[in-house]
Amino acid sequence: MAVMGLFSSSLAFAAVVAVGGFMHESNSFNPSKTTLADYGIEEPAAGNDVLQRWERSSTEVAGYLQGAREAGFTVHPTLLANATPKGPLTDECYNTIFNRLLAKLKSGPKLDGLLLALHGAMVVESYPHGDEETVRRLRKHFGPDFPIVVTHDYHANVSPEIVRLATALITYKQNPHLDTKDRGIQAARLMGRILRGEVKPVQAVAHPPMLFNIIFQNTYAEPYKLVTDETISLEKTNPKILAASAPGGYQYADVPYVGPAGIVTTDNDPALAQREAQRLADQLWGLRERIRLNVPDAARAVREAMAADKFPVALFDTGDNIGGGSAGDSTFLLDELMKQKATGWVVVIADPVAVKAAAGAGIGGAFDMAVGGKTDNMHGKPVRVRGRVKSLHDGNYIETAVRHGGGRYHGLGLAAVIEADGSTRDMPNLLLVTTRRSSPNSLHQLISVGIYPERMRILTAKGTIAPRAAYEPVAAQIVPVDTPGATAINPARFTFRRVRDQNLLGLK
Repeated sequence: MAVMGLFSSSLAFAAVVAVGGFMHESNSFNPSKTTLADYGIEEPAAGNDVLQRWERSSTEVAGYLQGAREAGFTVHPTLLANATPKGPLTDECYNTIFNRLLAKLKSGPKLDGLLLALHGAMVVESYPHGDEETVRRLRKHFGPDFPIVVTHDYHANVSPEIVRLATALITYKQNPHLDTKDRGIQAARLMGRILRGEVKPVQAVAHPPMLFNIIFQNTYAEPYKLVTDETISLEKTNPKILAASAPGGYQYADVPYVGPAGIVTTDNDPALAQREAQRLADQLWGLRERIRLNVPDAARAVREAMAADKFPVALFDTGDNIGGGSAGDSTFLLDELMKQKATGWVVVIADPVAVKAAAGAGIGGAFDMAVGGKTDNMHGKPVRVRGRVKSLHDGNYIETAVRHGGGRYHGLGLAAVIEADGSTRDMPNLLLVTTRRSSPNSLHQLISVGIYPERMRILTAKGTIAPRAAYEPVAAQIVPVDTPGATAINPARFTFRRVRDQNLLGLK
């Protein structure tokens, strides 16, 4: 299905560009493999509103569509496949979705280019750098001269091979990811210039010998802001530079090219691309003394939150960072809140069994069961919670503001709010149990079920940097907490086997 009238333009020219995406952030240390059942696959077709929903979001795919209108080329939408971060993809899952994407590309009109959203941190059973494998297969199918412009998440682990295979590679600049649509627009504009013969992209990548810990990957604050600002400056001040990226990498993927990188795309100037990519890598390396961990554990974090003089205090459960591929049912903070008899707290835990029990009890019914800690042995033991079922919800909500990742439509599955023992009307202790894992990128995760964050004393969020855009407007203080789990911030908790150099992890 080629979309023509929707993209009419006075600058229109006879070019058709396919648009699609195949996304996953794969945590090598999560033992639960990602299967086809984990994926949501959206395919625009006659009679459905998928394309309109893409346009209403703030993702890079929405940017592709807007950029196509500006550049005047016709779009052929294929599919968008996405799954909540978890363990590596099975080969069956990867091959099924890739083949479905390829079939969409082959069955449509004659194509002049491809805009493709790939996360950059996909790991597949047989392919450590899964996104590289995707571009390799597409390059083999379309040939060496076919324009393939790829966008990546900021947490991409970028291999030299994918930079060689892609015509151009652009990563999100910001974390939290508030610029996703902007990067899609940038990619589409660049595609238009390529198709018109105005530019001939060449690119280079350079890797500093380090892991840039996720706890320091807030690009709106020092130290990473220095490098992010430099990528913005390069694109603004040098017309030969078509794109400059400095992804922070994803430290939970055990792959050869784990870690940050400098990537520069120029207009037919390979020396400039290599020089500036290396300069970005050198800037990252120069920050190494400023990224030493000093983060409280769960007991200390709860104790200090209770003693705070301004509220709410937001405790970020970094070891159970759902957006990084963890279980979503860690209990370390819940356990400490209850042990220390804290009041006015809210905790969200993915526990379908607890939801079913709450639904069976009904609103106002008694709740008494062990919650969380059921997925594996990395995220704590189940914690007994007594109280009453305050409310039940279908779990669907919308985020209209631009938040991490740019998503608009979200779902928790069937969900229940439990008012735990020790609550008062003014200071309730609230446990939100959900059927599905859902990264806390929006305060509407809480507001939609009747929890008002600004009225609480202690908020908890299962994330590291991603929730900041949502929580900074209401939290008096945000405290990252060093909790165990599949996304623990200390790499020494994990065994890496595939990394190109153990020294860059600081493990030897």
